[in-house]
Amino acid sequence: MATGPAFEAVVLAAGSGSRFGGGKLLAAWDAGVLLEGALAAAFAAPVRSVTVVIGADAEAVAAAARDFDPRALIVYAADYVEGMSASLRAGIASLPADADAAFVFLGDMPRVPTEVLHRMAQAVADGAAAAAPVFEGRRGNPVLLARSLFPQLLALTGDAGARGVLQALGDRLALVEAPDDGVLFDVDRISDLRGKR
Repeated sequence: MATGPAFEAVVLAAGSGSRFGGGKLLAAWDAGVLLEGALAAAFAAPVRSVTVVIGADAEAVAAAARDFDPRALIVYAADYVEGMSASLRAGIASLPADADAAFVFLGDMPRVPTEVLHRMAQAVADGAAAAAPVFEGRRGNPVLLARSLFPQLLALTGDAGARGVLQALGDRLALVEAPDDGVLFDVDRISDLRGKR
């Protein structure tokens, strides 16, 4: 999409993974670590850059991201203990001034089907304020948020993420059918690691 809108990707990887017992994003997954699944999807998206927001286990997570792809941009969310909104604010605030939209990936979602990403990008390029994947009627992640929503994202607090912003959009949110449940699958506990395919 070099001649189209300027899209970026933000991977939220700052959480401590407390329900997991800590160190979640560095847990073994396939041939690497859990974070690599989200990074692979982010780098497969039609974006100019991939920014990884770190917080807990900052040095190790940053090293894992750079080992996966040295193009990864690293941003530290100093207030990451506040929750997902702090990571989201840090990621969005770091984006280039000419960014038209941002994909937001969650670091603990390793099975995002990459084919849905281009359809989401097209929906926003066609005028939607945001796009989200759905599978069997359930909305999942990642989401793609147009620049017009950035001020609302930068004003978020707590551990809610962008859910409220998306819910307020009504028909300005494009729902894009996903080919599998990878848009719903995340790892919260060690037992979830068995859900890989």
